[in-house]
Amino acid sequence: SKQPRKTFNDEKMAELVASIREKGVIQPLVVRRLGDHYQIIAGERRWRASRIAQVETIPALIEEIDDDTALEIAIIENLQREDLSPLDEAAMYDRMGREHGYSVRKLAQKLGKDKGYLENRLPLADAPEEIRELVSQRKDTLSHAYALMKVAHVKKRTRLAAQVARGELTLIKLRDRIEGRRSRPASAPPAAPYRHGAAPPRAGCGRPRG
Repeated sequence: SKQPRKTFNDEKMAELVASIREKGVIQPLVVRRLGDHYQIIAGERRWRASRIAQVETIPALIEEIDDDTALEIAIIENLQREDLSPLDEAAMYDRMGREHGYSVRKLAQKLGKDKGYLENRLPLADAPEEIRELVSQRKDTLSHAYALMKVAHVKKRTRLAAQVARGELTLIKLRDRIEGRRSRPASAPPAAPYRHGAAPPRAGCGRPRG
């Protein structure tokens, strides 16, 4: 199977397994015949959940589809899932462009997504390994990942990515580190107002009291 998706959300999968145990597989899979077996074109997640639920038979539609069309259908189906990881999503956008000739605009129209959203995601497809690992561990670090991709120095990028993964750097602090800015020191208390023409205060001018 040339399943374009690499990761599956455990919680969402558990929900699907429970649903299949109760109601069965409602939407048929789409498959094609390859020699003496069948290849899943659409419905990989339903098939996996059915195996976990120990369902012996599931509905499927057998279609005559060529390799390019099969991969295109599989990618588009997966891109419409809510629990798709940002890394898998970016890889699929990239693949649709390289292997199927989709422009960003055409792909946005096909998927019903904003063109700017796709352009924002696509760089993750070529992200360095330390950034990919960061995003796979913590999905709340996407903005950090985009900032880190601007760092050309590998050791610095790796060090900063590790600090983000440990929760040591907010996005603002990360941008300060990338741009070489130091954290602002605590501000000093404001000085007493000074009127023009008044004599400056002198220390020790009062007489000691007996």
